[in-house]
Amino acid sequence: MKSVLKAAVAGLALAAAGSLANATELRLSHQWSNKDIRHQVAQIVADEVAAADVDLNIKIFGSKSLFKPREQYKPLSRGQLDMTVLPLSYAGGQQPAYNLTLMPGLVKNHDHAARLSDSPFMEALEAKMAEDDVMVLVHGYLAGGFAGKDKCITKPEDVKGLQTRAAGKSFEQMLAGANASIASMASSEIYNAMQTGVLQAANTSSSSFVSYRIFEQVSCYTPAGDVALWFMYQPLLMNKRTFDGLSEEQQNTLLTASEKAQAFYLEEAKKQDAASAKIFADAGVEIAEMTAEDFEAWRKLAVETSYQKFVDEVPDGQTLLDLALAVE
Repeated sequence: MKSVLKAAVAGLALAAAGSLANATELRLSHQWSNKDIRHQVAQIVADEVAAADVDLNIKIFGSKSLFKPREQYKPLSRGQLDMTVLPLSYAGGQQPAYNLTLMPGLVKNHDHAARLSDSPFMEALEAKMAEDDVMVLVHGYLAGGFAGKDKCITKPEDVKGLQTRAAGKSFEQMLAGANASIASMASSEIYNAMQTGVLQAANTSSSSFVSYRIFEQVSCYTPAGDVALWFMYQPLLMNKRTFDGLSEEQQNTLLTASEKAQAFYLEEAKKQDAASAKIFADAGVEIAEMTAEDFEAWRKLAVETSYQKFVDEVPDGQTLLDLALAVE
């Protein structure tokens, strides 16, 4: 009897191992800590897929442990990476149109950002992604602000002469127009750059400001408030060929999980700005406010620098910009 029982247990173990071996594992890369909203978005998709029991597993490699932040789009497009949560403008070198997803003053607020994600503008960008064998699973924009090591930054003249980190080409162009010196780096590198004196000012998402504990290195923070100059599209992307290779059941599960993650992303993104301001204030950092007049001064500068350069450099740039501006 015992030998029969042992054989049955061994058979079940072998069956379970066989089932596990047959499961498809997808690798998802991102640059943030597991406390960051973008990791949470990825985790929701992974958890929902796991719970559905469709022989699909998503393994998350966070904190830039698999690829460097700016080096994820190319392996994704080549099928060397299955999924990533990525600021799309990081891939502006491969597809210059992506620089429009981090254009100063183009997005008014989070609900406007959601409308942009569901518009002909985004359809045009997704067509360009498809050329690279890339597709969007979860749309999402995050707002952000400015932080200064020694002073507050609310208007263009505040950055004059400061070594400043800007996320993306368009912001760099605008800040250069305000006579700032530009230092290019991923948001994960801001802390060390400020600590070592390489950097005096930075702008990035509210979430990254908190996730990377920038409040330990600055004296003043200008969060996204009633007006937010800084909005950045940061979707969860997938290699399209990999997606097409999944079973219909696995695809549907992945899409359903992504819908849930996208709803979470929008609601949590709205909370990030006020939450970041409180965390910085609690850490003793001065909180500054950008006025509507400050915003318009920045936007005027952006139109003359970033917008104009985008249209000049991207063959269908004016068409794409018009599509974005058409979204009310």
